[in-house]
Amino acid sequence: MPERRPTRLLPGSLRSLRTPADPGFWRSPVRGARFTAVLGVVLLVGLTLLFVTGLLSYAAYNPDLNPVNDKTPDKGLLGFYLFSWPTGPHWLYRLTQGLHVTVGIVLVPVLLAKLWSVIPRLFALPPARSVGHALERISLLLLIGGALFQFITGLLNIQLDYLFPGSFYTLHFYGAWVFLAGFVTHTVLKAPQAVRVLRNGIPRGEPDTLAAPDPLPATLSRRGALAMVGAGSLLLLITSAGRSFDGPLRRIALLTPRGGTDPGPGPNAFQVNKTAAAVRITPADTGERWRLTVRGPAGEFRFSRAELLAMEQHGAALPIACVEGWSTSDQQWRGVRLSDLAALAGYPDRPPGVFVESLQRGGSFRKAALRDNQVRDGRSLLALEVNGAPLSLDHGYPARIIVPAAPGVLNTKWVETLTFGEL
Repeated sequence: MPERRPTRLLPGSLRSLRTPADPGFWRSPVRGARFTAVLGVVLLVGLTLLFVTGLLSYAAYNPDLNPVNDKTPDKGLLGFYLFSWPTGPHWLYRLTQGLHVTVGIVLVPVLLAKLWSVIPRLFALPPARSVGHALERISLLLLIGGALFQFITGLLNIQLDYLFPGSFYTLHFYGAWVFLAGFVTHTVLKAPQAVRVLRNGIPRGEPDTLAAPDPLPATLSRRGALAMVGAGSLLLLITSAGRSFDGPLRRIALLTPRGGTDPGPGPNAFQVNKTAAAVRITPADTGERWRLTVRGPAGEFRFSRAELLAMEQHGAALPIACVEGWSTSDQQWRGVRLSDLAALAGYPDRPPGVFVESLQRGGSFRKAALRDNQVRDGRSLLALEVNGAPLSLDHGYPARIIVPAAPGVLNTKWVETLTFGEL
């Protein structure tokens, strides 16, 4: 018979080693159903607002107007809600996108705390005990994966440091719908339980499945933990929201590229997203040889800057608001109405949309399309001056588009050609 080897006893520390699948592995005394429910309710409101304002931001680009505006050409039924983006109130996009980005930043601590509070569930075995439990696990994976992807890509885009391959607009758009699928499913499954816990607590005799079965001694109460999460969100609010306001608030917006720094003195001293140097535009490109080409049924016309200044000039007080969430206050623009240029091109009565081309030779949105309602608005200008002075090169000299309520990238700088007609 083969020799039997004696059984070796493992040291106590190894015998007690636990894996994440073991409920005893998670020992924080802070975790609990009520703690998670509070965070869940905050996220329910905040993430709903993020999704709605995100869809509004996508609609503001008028993606069904022209392929140059549409970064998601295969959206299909996912574009069911699109509508003609209005021009009023003139601060509309400044409000919706400012809310989208600010709320997204403020929710980061809440999202991380919520993920931390439910992370034991991700390792629970067996993976699915029933059909309902399987749906819950799948929705949780979609929710967590979608939320992390949306937040990471969004934060990188805000910081002008987007590193993912592929268009931000395309990935963020489809990512939002994947996230929504998990969000809605998870909300339907878990919201009633969360409301019940917040109202009545854990029923007597029922276990708190999120609480640690063998918790460590408490060093922080659950209220204290919620206060820390709230303080983190407040700090992010203070150091980011000011990118949409002038004065002291902008100077303390240290976490955003368009906050915290002084753009300098003078009429053109307001924030710039894309400089002339970044797109390789030089003074030679915009000097005496520059001409604006206007096309339409009446033919093709070319105008120098001096000839444009000789036309009837109009003013408009409008902000610039960008997808990254930053905006300026209203600037005093002056130039030629787009509707007047449309009349010269052969549309004296009801101007159609316009296709705008910039001098810049590369990069996103060097071409853009504007709707007919945007052209017809009397505040929509081919701006030549701002705040009583000629445009600076970085602000689009010799001429730029400025349209009420439009995303910043549609306010094309260094305009070279305007083609009025069907888009």
